[in-house]
Amino acid sequence: MTQQQAAVPRYIRMNDHDNVAIVVNDNGLPAGTVFPDGLVLKRAVPQGHKVALSDIPKGAQVLRYNVSIGQALDDIARGDWIEESMLGLPPARSLDNLPKPNPPAALPPLEGYTFEGFRNPDGSVGTRNLLAISTTVQCVSGVVDFAVKRIKEELLPKYPNVDGVVALEHIYGCGVAIEAPGAEIPIRTLRNIARNPNFGGRAMVVSLGCEKLQPQRLFPQGSIQIKGAEGPDLVCLQDSAHVGFGSMIDSIMRTAEKHLIELNKRQRETCPASDLVVGVQCGGSDAFSGVTANPAVGFASDLIVRAGGAVMFSEVTEVRDGIDQLVSRAADEEVAQAMIREMAWYDEYLKRGGVDRSANTTPGNKKGGLANITEKAMGSIIKSGASPISGVLSPGEKLAKKGLIYAATPASDFICGTLQLAAGMNVHVFTTGRGTPYGLAAVPVVKVATRDDLARRWHDLMDINAGTIATGESTIADVGWELFKFILDVASGRKQTWAEQWKLYNALALFNPAPVT
Repeated sequence: MTQQQAAVPRYIRMNDHDNVAIVVNDNGLPAGTVFPDGLVLKRAVPQGHKVALSDIPKGAQVLRYNVSIGQALDDIARGDWIEESMLGLPPARSLDNLPKPNPPAALPPLEGYTFEGFRNPDGSVGTRNLLAISTTVQCVSGVVDFAVKRIKEELLPKYPNVDGVVALEHIYGCGVAIEAPGAEIPIRTLRNIARNPNFGGRAMVVSLGCEKLQPQRLFPQGSIQIKGAEGPDLVCLQDSAHVGFGSMIDSIMRTAEKHLIELNKRQRETCPASDLVVGVQCGGSDAFSGVTANPAVGFASDLIVRAGGAVMFSEVTEVRDGIDQLVSRAADEEVAQAMIREMAWYDEYLKRGGVDRSANTTPGNKKGGLANITEKAMGSIIKSGASPISGVLSPGEKLAKKGLIYAATPASDFICGTLQLAAGMNVHVFTTGRGTPYGLAAVPVVKVATRDDLARRWHDLMDINAGTIATGESTIADVGWELFKFILDVASGRKQTWAEQWKLYNALALFNPAPVT
């Protein structure tokens, strides 16, 4: 836009029935601003925050996305800034008497799109070629870190087809109630992460020896298939053969080199877009998330599903308020009941902790214009696009089908990313309005900015700018296609994300609802 166009006061109303809209202009607008339709601001309104489009009496519903995001706690005048404190949070929707599945018709197939990937013996496809070193317990992390540094310096240059080495470290493994209900979640998460397509179907594990999470429990016989081996290659630090620290490091490096030799034989080959497994997530969300970035991701999600691929959306508390929408889009009653079951489990989990879904929203969400979890949820669900929901995963489970999948996870960026990694994603798409340097070492993370201002300031951290949708320079379809094609380029290794270029990688964060002893 020209400077003159950018200076025109603008707001975005999501639905004709809405009685609020959000301010578009960078840095917000001062009191007295007059919009082209004659609306006058009674107070200064920050960018992304809500302005009343009509008088809203006390007790009336405040509507955005044609959904009640709360009741007015007092009279609200037309042109007033609607702050969080002015709204009462709606109660959570009961999980009883929900709509029956009425899935939308499948969108027409999308053919002819490919990427260059690493095909694995089990048929999955990696977008990167990585040596992964699993660990059974936090106690070994320092030793593994030391070994990984030497592997990168001394061994990796000899194997140019291998993209890197990833230590799958965590804080689980001992001091936990390993037989308790819920303990299966972190264990199967670690097992399935080792099976991620980017690791080539080969597992290497470093154990201390005395921990509760023994290697045989982490990798029961038959849980992971390795060519020419009954189970994963194991280095146990308490093994009597190890005399001194140097012996431990030498053992890890010998085992790693054996895997590097095999991984170096992998070559990229042309694969259909149906081999994409994309996890979608949002973090540092703002009021533009549901206007720009998430709708664009939803459009790209539909393209991937149309091409025969898999897309996972997640974050229980960020879809809980849209459970009616979700069960309506379920492919069948079994999928609908699985979603309801995951919501009910999580409701009970939060109840045990003495909180509810409203604990989700952060100070940054609120500063970005999101008043509460209901408003946040309406913008979050849009990432899933318009395809039928074909399956549901419990936390830590591995994907077994294509299409649009609901992978139940907490909304924590790090835990959600870890669980989607375990489910088998080979590309991650992450939208943000407030900004975050989040990244994962195991898969490329594509960052989508919701606002022009963020994309300009964080120009070397954001991969896609969806803020052009809000300014009218682009449509949702324009940015959706841009994202889809960028995913194909990233999956092929033709492009790196900014997080990859800067090597910005967050630690894995396991979801462990069981007690710690």
